[in-house]
Amino acid sequence: MSGPLANALRSTQQYINVTAFSREGLTNQLLSSSGEGYSHADAVAAVDSLGRRLEGAGGQVRRQYLDMQGFSCDGLIQQLSSSSGEKFTRAQAKFGAKQAGAC
Repeated sequence: MSGPLANALRSTQQYINVTAFSREGLTNQLLSSSGEGYSHADAVAAVDSLGRRLEGAGGQVRRQYLDMQGFSCDGLIQQLSSSSGEKFTRAQAKFGAKQAGAC
């Protein structure tokens, strides 16, 4: 394993321990020059290494949003699936909003 990949793996673990990300959101954070600036290959490999653990991150995001303010079912789905929001898929956002009790 290369040094950059090992660092990208460590970064993904740190991010997931602090807050929740969608797959796309975390990948973008790792790629961003204002974030970590990893190569595409290292960022994708690091995010893929999280597997099912990343799928559970949606629950944490939903709780964070609902702890901050109230959302309607549609509002929370929109926020979670928005390209300027959390970037979860629409299906993941619907599932998450239902799990959070917004729907």
